Order: sequence, then C-alpha cells, then structure tokens
Amino acid sequence: MPATAPAIDDARPNAPVAVIHFALAMGGFAIGTTEFATMSLVPYFAKGLGIDAPTAGHVISAYALGVVVGAPLLAVAAAKLSRRMLLIALMTAFALFNGLSALAPSYHWMLLFRFLSGLPHGAYFGIASLVAASLVPTNQRSQAVGRVMLGLTVATILGVPLANWLGQAVGWRWGFGVVAVLALLTVLLVALFAPRDTPEPGVSPLTELSALANKRVWLTLGIGAIGFGGMFCVYTYLASTLLDVTRASAASLPLVLAVFGVGMTLGNIIAPRFADRALMPTAAVLLAGSVVSLALYPLAAPHFWSICLDVFAIGFTGALGAVLQTRLMDVAGKAQALAAALNHSAFNTANALGPWLGGIAIAAGYGWTSTGWVGAALALAGLGVLGLAVLDDRRIA
Repeated sequence: MPATAPAIDDARPNAPVAVIHFALAMGGFAIGTTEFATMSLVPYFAKGLGIDAPTAGHVISAYALGVVVGAPLLAVAAAKLSRRMLLIALMTAFALFNGLSALAPSYHWMLLFRFLSGLPHGAYFGIASLVAASLVPTNQRSQAVGRVMLGLTVATILGVPLANWLGQAVGWRWGFGVVAVLALLTVLLVALFAPRDTPEPGVSPLTELSALANKRVWLTLGIGAIGFGGMFCVYTYLASTLLDVTRASAASLPLVLAVFGVGMTLGNIIAPRFADRALMPTAAVLLAGSVVSLALYPLAAPHFWSICLDVFAIGFTGALGAVLQTRLMDVAGKAQALAAALNHSAFNTANALGPWLGGIAIAAGYGWTSTGWVGAALALAGLGVLGLAVLDDRRIA
C-alpha cells in the first residue's frame, strides 16, 4: 500500500477499487459540470438577475476565488478528520451551495453562493486523489488519479451540454440545480463505497502547513499555475475565435467544445500510464506538446477541421493535472492533504492568469488567435519551471 494511504478499518465496505474510483469521479463530474457550464449560462442568468454579461462574469471569478481560498483552508482545518468523512462533508456543502445558487434572488446573493460553492472544489479533488491512489500499488497512482479526473473531463462532454440544455429549456436555475443533485448522488456513493479510514497518526494542521516551507511543493505548483495558463488562455476565447476567425456557425460550437473534452478524457486515460513509469519526463512531454499545439493555434484557426484537431491536442495536454497531483504525493511528505488541495488552487490561478494575459493581447489589437502565442509562452515558461524542479531533485539526490 502506498505511503499516502491512511489506516483502514476492518468495517470498510467491500467494494471493488473500480467502484470506489467511480464514486470519487462522480464528484469530479459534478464539479466539472458547474465549473464549465456556468460560462455557457452567463447570458441567461445575467438576464434573469437583471445585470449585463460583463457583470455576470464576476460570478465565475467569485467561484474561482472560492477554489483558491477554500482548497488550503479546508485541507488544513480538516487535517484530523478521516478522508471519507471529509469527502462526504465537502460534497454535502457543494450540493447545498449549488442549490442555493439555483435559488439566488439577486446578483449579490449569487456572488456569495458561487464563492461558497467554490470552497469545497480543490479540497475535494485533492482528498479524492489521495484516496484513489491509496487503493492501488505505488506504480499505478497516476492512473488512479487520472480516473478521478475523468469525472471532470467527461463533464465537458456530457454534463455541460446537459446543464446548458436545461438552462435554455426550463430556466438557468435548473443548470445549477442539476449540479446539486449530482453532488448529493456523490455523497450517497461515497458513503456506500469509500473505505472507512482513520486519520493518519501524527497529522495535524501544523503538519499540513509544513508544505508551505517545502520548495519542491512550490516548484510543482508553479508548473501548473504557469504552464496550465496556456490552455485556459485559448479555451476562454475559443468561442469568439470560432465565430470571428473560423467563421463557424453557432450550432457547431458545442461540437468543438466536445472535441476539447474528448481530448482531455483520452489524455487522462493514456498519459498517466506513462507517468507511472516516468513521472517528470511525462510532464515534460505534455508541456512540450502544449507549447507546440498552442503555437499552431493561430495557423489552425482559419479552418474548421484543423482547429478541431488542434483543440483536441490542446485538450489532451490537460492530463498534466493528474501527473502533477502524483508528483505532489512524492514531494509533500506528511503534508499530503494541503499539497494535494493546493494543486487545484494552482490550476485556478492559471485559469485567471491565462485569460487575463490573453485579454491584454486581444485588447492591444493582436486578434483572437493571439491567445495561441500567449498560451505557448505560458506553457514554455511552465516547462522552464519544470526544468528547475528537475535540477532541484538532482541536487537533493
């Protein structure tokens, strides 16, 4: 059993590992659905709440801020809880706050509920990844984490269109309501199938905080916070690029977004198999692939089929998330929960950095496709941080 495994009680449910991984991935499906579907529901809840679209965009920022703040705070505060009970508590809170989002009477209440909805996001993914990895041999941890991440990637193919369709057909509030239902389903599945564990001896909030003094943890987080910014830079402005550069029809937008989701899904199935054999080389290959595919984006954008292929490749490199999650297990020592949760704070930092820099390039008159060059620069910078991490590993060895 890997070092990340907590003590398991004899009373744990006798469920196959695949079933437990599915239960954990269902939470990722709920989180991924609300994270990406909210963007597509902006025009509808903006109208419903009596605000303009740019103001409604602050709702998305509020959720991302909740992720960045909640991931470390909850991981530290709940250090003495069993992982099973923490997962149940996080998903219960996630269900509650998404349900309240569906009932929000005004813009300011919506801002508050979306911030609160983001709080459990990073901690859930971090703890779920640790639980998934604890159930398999050490040389299969990346694959286990990849299975949990599949919930998020499949959400971009199935959950987001479902939430968007509900938002259009019966009202935007149902787009958030269905996420609350998915979260409650996750609570049930985790309660039934997740192993009954006890907290690891000696772990405390102070132990978890030791991650903040660990340079190897910070370098790993830097790889994601910078390198992942490229993907978000392109994805944020993809719809506008398709409409104004590719001259694609509005009806084709869901297809291209689904292609991105398929790329992410296959990436999270394939890349972790290589990461379990050679972790950092796999991360380097994914980042290098991101540099190339993002740099090709301006060339691919004018043609529908070429941009579909390029978007697929960009999505595939999203498997970097699962690889870095495993890397944090290796370098975090006793501060497993905080380091795992901070991984998702790093990605949401990338989610803010990439679109911001891309927006600057667009506003400067370089056009929608300039996001590809900006994204390639960010991925290249992330590759540079990875190089520093490898050099630091060699120094320690």
